[in-house]
Amino acid sequence: MTGNVSIDGQSLSLEQFLAVAREGAPVSLSPRARATAAESRAAVERAVASQRAVYGVTTGFGGLSHHSISPSKARELQQALVRSHASGTGPALAPDVVRGLVLLRLNSLAAGRSGVRPELLDRLADLLNHRLVPWVPEQGSVGASGDLAPLAHLALALSGEGSFVDPASGAARPAREVLSAAGLSPLSYAEKEGVALLNGTALMASYLALAIADAREALDAATVAVALSFDALEGDPEALDDRLGEIRHSPDQRAVARALRALLEGTELATPRRAWAGQDAYTLRCAPQVLSAVRLALRFAEGILVPELNAVTDNPVVFGDEFVNGGNFHGQPLALALDTLALAVQYLAGFSERRIARLVNPHLNRGLPAFLAPEPGLSSGFMIPQYLAAALVNENATLVHPASATSLPTSADQEDFVSMGPWAGVKLGRVLANTRKVVAVEWIVAGQALELRRPKKGGRGTESALTALRSRVATWTADRSASADIERVAGLLASGTLVREVRATVPF
Repeated sequence: MTGNVSIDGQSLSLEQFLAVAREGAPVSLSPRARATAAESRAAVERAVASQRAVYGVTTGFGGLSHHSISPSKARELQQALVRSHASGTGPALAPDVVRGLVLLRLNSLAAGRSGVRPELLDRLADLLNHRLVPWVPEQGSVGASGDLAPLAHLALALSGEGSFVDPASGAARPAREVLSAAGLSPLSYAEKEGVALLNGTALMASYLALAIADAREALDAATVAVALSFDALEGDPEALDDRLGEIRHSPDQRAVARALRALLEGTELATPRRAWAGQDAYTLRCAPQVLSAVRLALRFAEGILVPELNAVTDNPVVFGDEFVNGGNFHGQPLALALDTLALAVQYLAGFSERRIARLVNPHLNRGLPAFLAPEPGLSSGFMIPQYLAAALVNENATLVHPASATSLPTSADQEDFVSMGPWAGVKLGRVLANTRKVVAVEWIVAGQALELRRPKKGGRGTESALTALRSRVATWTADRSASADIERVAGLLASGTLVREVRATVPF
């Protein structure tokens, strides 16, 4: 775990985000953030005292923004907003998603453009430092005017009226009870604070940040899987020639080919052809080109995420005594990144399944037993794991339809084009989980095939991968259920454990 992460609204990195969201790193509010928050808060108080018309402070919200609110009702307005907008349904979001959501809302408000009290920032930090996870349902946000419903459930818990997740059981516990046990009191919202908590892209950005980290792991695992299959199918390394990427002017293609050459170094299987035997299938020959597309998508997604980590996504935004109304809460860029990354991750799954099918097909696997079965006919070997991979690829194919391609207007057509980014984030998580299982099947099947090539040995990297695999999954000597093996390997790929062990031997 990293040390304390200082929150200032300007310098949060992806690595710091992951340290807080997934590793539980503590946070602290920087002195500068506290001072700027106090300055913008004073501007809100002046506006309320002068009875200026300020959206969400002295007016209603959304399609009700033409209604004026008296100063005596301004604070009641904020709590009413939180209650009414906490209308989500479905299962609770995963703890890392919620911790990321809390962190991003804290960091955005810490920029000092939202008019909230420093006390509100302190309380958000308290949630992270006490490891309190608000109960936030998955469904309810359309990804514009902020992630309203999910953020309202965060705000409701903070005020003592919602729920927190019990870390032991995963069930919902009353917020007031949890806050009291942690020595915290419920927060009563002052003017502007309810709308400031709710207007923002924190859920979409949290989904994207976590997915980028997971997609990096999936790409690394898939790269090793390609190398394992390259050896198991005795592929021609000519396709990995650096000059091919050079003349295509593709640094990403060259990086993938370089990684595969490193993993295959010293192989007795994927060796240059002595006689013409035709060209390899695309899933071997075009690996640098296909995996480079995934690298490009990751870089595109990171380019959208990194500025968003420190973005002010409130409305209205405070500049001195000026309140500027705009649409920084709109999630369209994040939705585009989430949808794009889902498509790229599906490339990994579809690419992997085709190699799995080739490995078990006696007409295509270059002399290996049918389905790599210990005793073909009596045993079915890896016939059905390939079915699983095909089923998951098909599921992914339906999930990668872009959520952001369709908008449904909300708030009496005041919010007439919305991003649908939160659903894009949910789908991406499912695509990633499915893809890890497909790649896990390839590791298992290609590892078995590599052993069937004995006495010939694979490359340094593929042999290292086989050693890492065999320390957890036994060789198939007779038919058995593959479910537990697949789940175990998928988990080890998700955590990066297997790839780290390979990299300890062969950096790639």
